[in-house]
Amino acid sequence: MPVYKAPLRDMKFLLNEVFDYPGHYEGLASGGNATPDIVDAILTECGRFCEEVLSPLYQSGDEEGCKLEDGIVTTPRGYKEAYDQYAMGGWQGLSAPEEFGGQGLPASMGLLKQEMMGTANWSFSMYPGLSLGAMNTIFLHGSETQKHTYLTPLTEGRWGGTMCLTEPQCGTDLGQVKTKAEPQADGSYKLTGTKIFISSGDHDLTENIVHIVLARLPDAPKGTRGISLFIVPKFVPNDDGGVGERNAVTCGSLEKKMGIKASATCVMNFDGATGFLIGPENEGLNCMFTFMNTARIGTAIQGVGPAELSYQWALDYARERRSMRALSGKKEPDQVADALIYHADVRRMLLTQKAIAEGGRAMLYYAARLADHMVEGHTTGDQKKAEKYDDKLGFLTPILKGFLTELGCEAANLGMQVFGGHGYIREHGMEQIVRDTRIATLYEGTTGIQALDLLGRKVLLMTQGGAVRDFTLKIANFARKHLTDKRLRPYAVELLKLTAQWNLLTVRVMLAARKDRDVVSAAANDFLMYSGYVTMAYIWARQAAVAADRVRKGGEESEAFYRAKLATAEFYYERLLPRAQAHATSMLSPTKNLMQLDAEDMAFTG
Repeated sequence: MPVYKAPLRDMKFLLNEVFDYPGHYEGLASGGNATPDIVDAILTECGRFCEEVLSPLYQSGDEEGCKLEDGIVTTPRGYKEAYDQYAMGGWQGLSAPEEFGGQGLPASMGLLKQEMMGTANWSFSMYPGLSLGAMNTIFLHGSETQKHTYLTPLTEGRWGGTMCLTEPQCGTDLGQVKTKAEPQADGSYKLTGTKIFISSGDHDLTENIVHIVLARLPDAPKGTRGISLFIVPKFVPNDDGGVGERNAVTCGSLEKKMGIKASATCVMNFDGATGFLIGPENEGLNCMFTFMNTARIGTAIQGVGPAELSYQWALDYARERRSMRALSGKKEPDQVADALIYHADVRRMLLTQKAIAEGGRAMLYYAARLADHMVEGHTTGDQKKAEKYDDKLGFLTPILKGFLTELGCEAANLGMQVFGGHGYIREHGMEQIVRDTRIATLYEGTTGIQALDLLGRKVLLMTQGGAVRDFTLKIANFARKHLTDKRLRPYAVELLKLTAQWNLLTVRVMLAARKDRDVVSAAANDFLMYSGYVTMAYIWARQAAVAADRVRKGGEESEAFYRAKLATAEFYYERLLPRAQAHATSMLSPTKNLMQLDAEDMAFTG
């Protein structure tokens, strides 16, 4: 069975040499304990847990799946024991406040943990991942009583959490939510309705599950302005904080899915379930964005994770599997044929995976620094700081989620292609990566929704292009510093051209949209993908700048490591970045070619 190896060398390169996380942590109130030695020890131990405990359950969990019998959901064999190890290790509270039993480390430490867990076994990582979102929502919007009731058991991993948004009649359009919340004399509410696609909706890993639920009060306005947010526990807590009576919330069925089969995706029925309002009435959607943004950044990991895992397994296979002779001549004359890795087309696939995995990881780590500042602003009550970094992160979030998950799917498919026919056979694990990865472009907002959020909301509506101007200025300033460096000049020149083009494209789309509103929707996907390729180009140039310096002066890694970085950066700029120009051309294409065909004429059958 294929195995996962934590990419600790690449992670440490990014943390210590590219983004200066030691210096970053020194400047954070929560960073005092995140010394280089502590961070290194946490990464090493988490890597061991993922390699030895989670990775071996990846394929067996897919084969077995979850089961619902007599109203009880059970996870695959080994999951409960693995979760108990996870909770006992204190991993759930890594970045949680110390007052609730957490370790108080910066938020980015949680992302590093989540990346390794998600790569080793995405289905397993869904359970604690959803709990983290519930914890963040309660911490930011809950009352003091709610915090003291729920945050400690959630932080300790004794309780789990979910987010319950989607209903049978609505997905992204939450204005159609019908779940009702009836006020009770004791200040609680009775919730009635059905939610679908609820990850971790029910399972046997924790003693209680805390559902964060969107619902409507009786006198609520229509649409999204009339949605409130509620805490609905599976078991209502006792006065002493323990598990009390069973609440009227049940799993009606488990979704039959294409992938992530070891993750319990549930239809949840609320039949007059006891709930408690969290945040102001009718402002539930605003509060829920805390959860959704957390989930979207987390989902971006599902672009990087499968690219990394598929690359590791495909690389091992390409080194061992032999087929034909390389066109440039025999590479292994003592063998019956040359290994796949000597064929240029196989190299194309492997290097694409490598560029996506390492470039995507670097994009996440870049964003994680912003998240640290945003979280610190919230925890210290510095709203100005929180809003500043929330805006910066808000611009990147749809790019991370949309772009990286699309490329993650591509990388997973390439890995299966390297295996050829064997990739299609289940025992090798490659087709599972493809199945598991496909959901990442759909949940927490499809790629199209991320694209509309980026172009329509963040760029045009909220900032009138200012978000692009601010980010491209940062890229341009970096590029100018490296124009005189012979090794980096080609990247610097290309980045300067791209920053100018990105701004020009934004203005052209903005002007076109004034005459034709469909322009925004028509251009959004290409705008997002273009933005992703340019952002990754900037991040790869930053890696190349450090690698070039270390080749000259020496660094923490071997010279071969740094030269591999330079070679991968060159591959990205020459083989993948040109795709951005196709997106630039397409986004300016008139909407007529999309909208002129009448709906009834889209197909002519029988």
